[in-house]
Amino acid sequence: MPAWLHSATAFTQASPAWLQTALLLAASNVFMTFAWYGHLKNMQGKAWYVAALLSWGIALFEYLLQVPANRIGATTLSLAQLKIMQEVITLLVFVPFVVLYMKQPLKLDYLWAALCMLGAVYFIFRS
Repeated sequence: MPAWLHSATAFTQASPAWLQTALLLAASNVFMTFAWYGHLKNMQGKAWYVAALLSWGIALFEYLLQVPANRIGATTLSLAQLKIMQEVITLLVFVPFVVLYMKQPLKLDYLWAALCMLGAVYFIFRS
C-alpha cells in the first residue's frame, strides 16, 4: 500500500464516526453531482442513453463511498441525522460545481437555502 494511502486510511480510522461519514459522503457527493449533472455540459450532442450509461458508471463510484459512509454513520447517528448531513454536504458540493464547473452565476438563493439547512441541522441534531 502506498504511504499516502496508508496515512489517509490511518487518519480516517482514527477519526470519529461522524467525521469519517462526512468525509466519505463529501467524496461520494462529488461523484454523484457529476453523475447527475455533468452530462448537461459535456454530452448535449449525445443520445440520452449514452449519457445515462456514463452517469451510471460514475454513480458506481458514488455508491462505493456512500454505502460505507452510511454504515459508519449509522453506528453513532440516527437515520434523520444521516439524511440531513447528506443534504448539507450535497449543497456544499453542488454550489461550487454550479459556479466553477457549469459556469453559472453565484446566487444569493444559495445562501438562503443554506440558512434553511442550518435550521434543519439544529432541529435534527438537538438533544
